[in-house]
Amino acid sequence: MPVDSRLMDILACPVCTAPLRADARETALTCRGTGCGRAYPVVDGIPVLIVDESLAAASVSGALDA
Repeated sequence: MPVDSRLMDILACPVCTAPLRADARETALTCRGTGCGRAYPVVDGIPVLIVDESLAAASVSGALDA
């Protein structure tokens, strides 16, 4: 289930407050901030913006490529 576009307009990374972008499958939101690189899972269309549940963006993209 995709994340609502109005919600994407206001979401920000809880670590560095940079905007987020959805990956191609919309299973994660990745921080666009320089040097942050956190990715937050999307569960049933709901972004989980809990820092302890975030992953490094490289590990998310590697997991999705498999």
